Amino acid sequence: MKKIVYSWLLVLVCTSVHAQIITVLEKENKAPLEGVNVVSGYPANIAVTDAQGHANISDFNSSDKIQVSMIGYEKELLTYEELSYRNFTVYLSRDGISLDHVVISASKQTQSSADVPYKVTTISAQRTALQNPQTAADMLNISGEVFIQKSQQGGGSPMIRGFATNRLLYTVDCVRMNTAIFRSGNLQNVISLDPFAIEETEVLFGPGSVIYGSDAIGGVMSFQTLTPQFSKKGSVVSSGNAVVRYASANNERTGHFDVNIGGKKLASVTSVSYNNYGDLRMGSKGPVEYKRPYYVQRIGGNDVLVANEDPLVQKPTAYEQVNMMQKLRYAPNKYWDIQYGFHYSQTSDYSRYDRHLRSRKGLPRSAEWRYGPQIWMMNNLSITHRAVKGVYDVATIRVAHQLFKESRIDRGFNDPKRRTREEQVNAYSLGYDLNKKLGKNNLYYGIEVVRDEVDSRGVNEDINTGMISAAASRYPQSDWSSYAAYVSYQHFFSKKVIMQGGLRYNHYVVNANFDTNFYPFPFSTASLSKGALSGSLGGVYHPDKTWSVRLNLSTGFRAPNIDDIGKVFDSEPGSVVVPNPSLGAEYAYNGEIGIAKVFGKRFKIDFTGYYTLLENALVRRNFALNGQDSIIYDGAMSRVQAIQNAATSKVHGVQAGIEVKLLRGVTLHSKFNYQLGEDELDNGTLSPSRHAAPWFGISRVVYTNNKLTLEVNTIYSGERTYGNMPFEEIGKDYLYAIDKNGSPYSPGWYTLNLKLLYKLTDKLWLTTGLENITDQRYRTYSSGVAAAGRNFIMALRADL
Repeated sequence: MKKIVYSWLLVLVCTSVHAQIITVLEKENKAPLEGVNVVSGYPANIAVTDAQGHANISDFNSSDKIQVSMIGYEKELLTYEELSYRNFTVYLSRDGISLDHVVISASKQTQSSADVPYKVTTISAQRTALQNPQTAADMLNISGEVFIQKSQQGGGSPMIRGFATNRLLYTVDCVRMNTAIFRSGNLQNVISLDPFAIEETEVLFGPGSVIYGSDAIGGVMSFQTLTPQFSKKGSVVSSGNAVVRYASANNERTGHFDVNIGGKKLASVTSVSYNNYGDLRMGSKGPVEYKRPYYVQRIGGNDVLVANEDPLVQKPTAYEQVNMMQKLRYAPNKYWDIQYGFHYSQTSDYSRYDRHLRSRKGLPRSAEWRYGPQIWMMNNLSITHRAVKGVYDVATIRVAHQLFKESRIDRGFNDPKRRTREEQVNAYSLGYDLNKKLGKNNLYYGIEVVRDEVDSRGVNEDINTGMISAAASRYPQSDWSSYAAYVSYQHFFSKKVIMQGGLRYNHYVVNANFDTNFYPFPFSTASLSKGALSGSLGGVYHPDKTWSVRLNLSTGFRAPNIDDIGKVFDSEPGSVVVPNPSLGAEYAYNGEIGIAKVFGKRFKIDFTGYYTLLENALVRRNFALNGQDSIIYDGAMSRVQAIQNAATSKVHGVQAGIEVKLLRGVTLHSKFNYQLGEDELDNGTLSPSRHAAPWFGISRVVYTNNKLTLEVNTIYSGERTYGNMPFEEIGKDYLYAIDKNGSPYSPGWYTLNLKLLYKLTDKLWLTTGLENITDQRYRTYSSGVAAAGRNFIMALRADL
């Protein structure tokens, strides 16, 4: 197979042409630097150095300025002529603190973060390698600015600025990942992404609907996967990584490899990962309510309670996962760049652990409650053209198809009826994004078309007889479409004053066909066809190169999707949510100000304050179905509820950070987030917002030299007392600790952690860590599963 691949590449690789290579070295020891970003603003180009510190910059010869930067180093800003004078060799010095870095998420084009009025944070592949996150949700958590909720080990639902679930947007290689069945309950889709295959992650905070459309209210999480790299020589070359990893808290066994094969004009990257996670062990010091004294097993045709040999082990939480990615890249000349990507992820069945904690009359409510295999597949074709003149400088068209499969399987304790609900979504998208340099200014514009087709089915099975019968599906057979156009303009009044504003118009269409065989709906079809307008206007002021002041006003929206309009489910014991086909979009209005200051080259502070108002919020409220306020659902009389445009929500908060160079190679970083939110209830009173997490943050001290990176950090979160608990959470006492008054609350917590990355040889790296050193027992706010106790991690990485 290897010979076939090499032969195929050699046939297609075109005749070699002269390539200009830049070499980036560390100034102190002249060692090559891998992962350095080489970026030009006009024409827009980006390259990343390899393990030898090399990058091909042949397309940069007409660039006005070229920025060479890497986190932890002072950046260099040079012209092509200055690079030529230096023989295309650049030396970067350590200990650089800068106000800016390169970002893409703000406009889907390369920009300096110092020039955009949004707050954007970046998680690099280097930081990911040191921290060794098990999932993409854990990877977001290491930013210290994204709060992660977990209902089970196989999950992770981000919270950003008081918003979560379908009020946050995910993109993969600039392709929208959110689907028509993303719900308001906690989401697990982010675990479909493989941290090993992600080149860089960006989080854009606040509404991003101008560029990204519906759902981008609290923020946008943009994942850029590995890009195939061309050969910088005249022949085909290969490179890659192989990783094995073990973690003690859940007996993790992980294997990964990625291989890049590159010619002058054709390149390929392949990535494969396998993860096996055992049941997760919690810490020994903390609330006794979190312990797992028993679990359910099926023995002799009956469900029985079995004593847990170790109450700190959370059974059942084990699962497995496989991720595969294949990308091809072809660049016939400097004007065209064509990339195709195939992504596939599949989990095993994994239990919804929090549902196993519920009880009824002293016995478990559920004998089974699990998700079936979660499958995500994406085919993505992107074509980028750089024009010499015309209505654009750079234009990219992206055509993608995604397949999502998920299912829910549950069975009551000693109930023979097993209920299965299966969903499949085919998501099609077309995006055309362009930018044009107008003097010193930038124009970004484009169109987007999205169509999701939802297939939902339900079956019941009698586990004693094996008899299978049709049952109500979770969703109607339906489709959701969105048609949009946007424009954004960035104007440089001077080097000190920059403004950027934009508008987007979205038209969304929903069609649903309801099955009335199981529920007496007063309708059999539903249709929506409405529009939504969103905008933003912001500015950046640099009094000097050490100061940055940002001000931004923006709106965001979320169009109702199939989960809002057509879902039937049991939201809580005694309640059932039924379809409501007459919904409109919810709108967010956001204002924020950010200030950043660098003192000398050793100290940086940044601060962002924000306020967001959400109107016409889509919330669950009491409802009537055919004039009845209650119906029989799954054999029990249940109060009828529905999603309605019936509330407002308010969130305000601050995000702060410091960075201090203590000694040569030693840096202190700290991030802190404080948010408060209020949701309007059915009776008009206010409740703390469910998705506004308690204050949280991370502080770390990092030492780095040419072979070693050593980090000591502490991660922490505040308490949520019973008096400050959201109304929705009070009824979920099984998730929380109990205070001295017998009421549920979420205790504050901290962990102390040690991470080490050591270069054993030129080709072999050791990564190890000890997490939660003091073995704290804690659950992050709103979570159903306790976090890992003391956890030893060891990984070996070989450069191929």
